[in-house]
Amino acid sequence: MIREAYTVKKRRKKSKLGKDKRRKHRHWQVTVFYQDGEKFARVYIDREKAANFAERQKRSPVVRTARILEIG
Repeated sequence: MIREAYTVKKRRKKSKLGKDKRRKHRHWQVTVFYQDGEKFARVYIDREKAANFAERQKRSPVVRTARILEIG
């Protein structure tokens, strides 16, 4: 029996945290940078809530940018 060409699987980008089986949830830090140079950060367990908070903050005229970062 002749096998057809193998399919190549794409590898997922590995998180810096790896596969920690002890971890029950991940933490997401939203950092908001303001026009006057001030910074504010808040930590969420839910990625979607963090994204919603960042989007809400970006609508403000005094916010320069908002970033989401996965932390340990």
